[in-house]
Order: sequence, then structure tokens, then C-alpha cells
Amino acid sequence: MKKFKCILALLLTFLIIYFLQVNVFTWLNIRGIMPNLFVILVLFIGLFAGQKLGVLFGLLFGLILDLLVGKSIGFSSIFLAIIGYLGEYFDKNYSKDNRILLIILAVLCTSVYEIGMHAVDVIKIKASLELPAFLGTLLVENLYNVLIVIIIYPLMKKFGSYVERTFKEKDITTRYF
Repeated sequence: MKKFKCILALLLTFLIIYFLQVNVFTWLNIRGIMPNLFVILVLFIGLFAGQKLGVLFGLLFGLILDLLVGKSIGFSSIFLAIIGYLGEYFDKNYSKDNRILLIILAVLCTSVYEIGMHAVDVIKIKASLELPAFLGTLLVENLYNVLIVIIIYPLMKKFGSYVERTFKEKDITTRYF
């Protein structure tokens, strides 16, 4: 029951982030560039809930985004699943308690997602490869995501510890009973 409540909380978080992304950040954009809150959410799930859920939620959220606002179906799912997988990889090798590390991870994951999606656009729909414009967009989006990670870090840490206790079951007594 506890895992079910946690999954519902993550789905509700997705809906809140979707609302913020579509309604609020269209007003708070910088040169038409908005943050990608979904990358931060999937990275958070991968870091705190684990690899399976990070990949699963990445696929699910990406598919929903592709169906609602995507140019083609499946590519957001693939790149968000990769981010969920990377979240668990970095959880095993580095500490989540370091705010600087989370900022670096947010930049890395945002870059992976945006470079991948831009490569798909260039290959699939024959979009032009304007490197300076793309790098400027990537820089602004990364700065925006870093600012958001800095602002919501205490909330991420608190909710993350709850998610981690729920899914990773690090309490030793639960293994034997």
C-alpha cells in the first residue's frame, strides 16, 4: 500500500509539473526557452526510486508527452528512460547529499535529452543544424534547470528520502520479515 501511495504521489507530481510547464513557464520563458521539468523529475525518480522505476516512469512520461505535445512518438520516451537509467547509475556511484552533484547531473541529463531530441529532429524531419543557435538554447535551458534544482533542492531531498525508503527498502529488519 505504501508503494502504491508513492506511485500516486509521483503521478500527481507529473501532473503538477505538466501544468507548470504548459501554463506557468510559457509566461516565464527566456527568449522563448523554458526549463524542462520532466528531465528533473525523471532524474529524481532514477536517483531515489531506482533504475527500474526510473526507466519505467521515463518511458511512461515520455510517451504521454509525445502524445500530447510531441512531434513524433517514442523519442521523448527513449531519452527520458535513458535519464532514469543514468539516475540510478549515479546513485550507486555518487552521493545524493551533494547539491553541486545534483546540479551537475541536471546539466548532464538536460544536455543528453536536448542533444538527443535535436539529433532526432535533424535526422527525421531534416531540420537544419544551426549549431550556435542550438548551443545558445541548450545553455539557457541548462541555466534555467540549474536554477530550479537549486530552488527545489530541499523539497527534492525530503520527498526523495521518503521515496527511497519506500522503494529501496534500506531498512535491514524488513528483509527478514
